[in-house]
Amino acid sequence: MATRKVKTKYRNGGMVEKNTVGGMIADVVIWLLLIFVAFICLVPLWYSLVASLSDGLTLYRSDGMIWLPVGDWNLDGYKHIFSNSNVLVGYRNTILYMVSATALGFVLNVIGGYVMSRNTRYRGIMILFVMFTMMFSGGLIPTYIVMGKYGLVNTPFAIILPTCTNSFFMIMMMNGFGGVPESTVEAAELDGAGHLRIMFQISLPQCMSIATVILLYSVVAQWNSWFQAYVYLSSATEWWPLQLFVNRMIAENVDFTLGGSIDYSRYLIQYGLAVIATVPILIVFPFFQKYIEKGAVLGGVKE
Repeated sequence: MATRKVKTKYRNGGMVEKNTVGGMIADVVIWLLLIFVAFICLVPLWYSLVASLSDGLTLYRSDGMIWLPVGDWNLDGYKHIFSNSNVLVGYRNTILYMVSATALGFVLNVIGGYVMSRNTRYRGIMILFVMFTMMFSGGLIPTYIVMGKYGLVNTPFAIILPTCTNSFFMIMMMNGFGGVPESTVEAAELDGAGHLRIMFQISLPQCMSIATVILLYSVVAQWNSWFQAYVYLSSATEWWPLQLFVNRMIAENVDFTLGGSIDYSRYLIQYGLAVIATVPILIVFPFFQKYIEKGAVLGGVKE
């Protein structure tokens, strides 16, 4: 947190820093803004959580925002959700896509960033090409046609392969590798290290803060992804990710009041689905946050 400070010089040459009134006011304003933003972000999740634990009929009849579960606490919504085997299938598929695409993409993005960071003859052309693909994608229809030609539609590879590389991540890794002191690379080359060893054992540990951010973004993107599965896996429901099953289950329960016997506990399904689809990624995030905040840069020589 940045604070306005003034330096007071003493006769013995020492100095101390003292907060000014303006600096303290700025800190208070910044903290209030951060608390307000955090409140806005947390309210929807909190509402979904308390609603999923409420009584279905009481919640259906209540108006406005609720801060605590209404009616008798129950887990009927979650019972409906996990009685559907598709939820566990969705978890399995989502974890498969997340781990596969993130791991493969991380290796490819690191290699691409390292290659573009080296002073090679065609470095500028490679960077221009990567930036061009970042601004102008292939488009949905051409990509679908290519996937169909190779027989990848309705297979997990239709989700993993197109999402494993990212031009923006390559540019980020290029900048990270560019910050590694050249003397470190030259010393490794004199010791007989090849490009793979320099890249993974020497250069990569020195830009782990950027690599961690890339891993976090990849994990979150894969966990929340559903549109590509909707397009490429339309008839292969056994490979649907969790988010696509969530979308379908919510759509199936929109008109739960229609019919002879009304089960108001089904009104809780939409809130329970929001919780089970969001909480896992929120649990994982703090482990990444530590590295992002500290900007850990391991080893190396500073010039």
